[in-house]
Amino acid sequence: MILISGFFIFKQKNEQTNSIDYFAQFMKKENDTTGFLKALKKIKFEFPKDHGLHKGFQTEWWYFTGNLKTDDNKLFGYQFTIFRSQLKPKKEKRNASFASNAVYMAHLALTDAENNKFYYFDKFSRENEENTFVKLNPFIAKIDQWKVFENDNEFEKLENLKIIAKEKNIELDLDLKIVKPFVFQGDEGLSQKGKGIGNASYYYSATRISTKGKIKINKNEYIVSGNSWLDREWSTSALSQNQEGWDWFSIQLDDFSEIMIYNLRQKSGQKDPLSKGVIVFENGNYKKLDSDDFIIEVKDKWKSPRGGIYPSKWNILIPEYKIELELKPLIKDQELDFFIRYFEGAVKVLGFKNGNKISGTGYVELTGYAKDL
Repeated sequence: MILISGFFIFKQKNEQTNSIDYFAQFMKKENDTTGFLKALKKIKFEFPKDHGLHKGFQTEWWYFTGNLKTDDNKLFGYQFTIFRSQLKPKKEKRNASFASNAVYMAHLALTDAENNKFYYFDKFSRENEENTFVKLNPFIAKIDQWKVFENDNEFEKLENLKIIAKEKNIELDLDLKIVKPFVFQGDEGLSQKGKGIGNASYYYSATRISTKGKIKINKNEYIVSGNSWLDREWSTSALSQNQEGWDWFSIQLDDFSEIMIYNLRQKSGQKDPLSKGVIVFENGNYKKLDSDDFIIEVKDKWKSPRGGIYPSKWNILIPEYKIELELKPLIKDQELDFFIRYFEGAVKVLGFKNGNKISGTGYVELTGYAKDL
């Protein structure tokens, strides 16, 4: 997923907790980035440090998506995301017991393809030492009982992770093993999203994460395996005035290669030249893609019952590598209806690479098609 703090533009539908009020206050001042750090130049990434917090930036997240299946080929997709938004550049000294300079939001979603069901939940909380935090050595990102954490002693490598999340009628209990090196998106990890100084993020990905574990839906338990994807970004940034949203695609092909592309959409309907991508080869080497290196053709659309019309089937062409792929959602409705509405859904992939048939799985994120953004 690409990170732009404008992603948090929302209208308040109801009052759930005081933390939501914090978000509302934050967004009233969202365009004022005075005093916050910005992604201005390339940096040397440091691990495990960069798996943790980047205080001083306005927004960051830990974003997992994945495609899983059972031995009898029941298909599932999942999303698990923890967002952190810093309220002010520096924390004020206050005696209040709930004083905090950051608010966390988390999204949990599960796609059940066989039963055409999509489940999604969110959480809000102030940052605190008890149950809402990100820490290192060992790594853990947590909001209440939803958490992702390092599952062995290799802290610097961040190779083995575990996700645990339960809400109402669904539950995730997944073991993840990162099996390919991190990919530094954009210009060696500096990902420019809009015109102007600082309209960028620091961005790296784990594009191939072997995943196994169990999921529960209602009282049914499924033993599953498959692949996950992790996006890590931090930034103080916003959409440019001429941009209205984005289409983001992560693709994991069965030949052990991966593709990520995002299309930043201008209000005119044109692709923004800052749209980018990357192709990751089987050996872990990768090459970035510029906006002219790929073509996205919309082949179908889906009308949300909540309003808005989304693309719902795509052809993706990367001529240099003789790649022609068709992406189709596992189910039509994978829209998350929170303070913002956006589509985040699992897709199946079929097509050709170098003239040979190929298949795979992926995830698609679509923003700016619903009125809330």
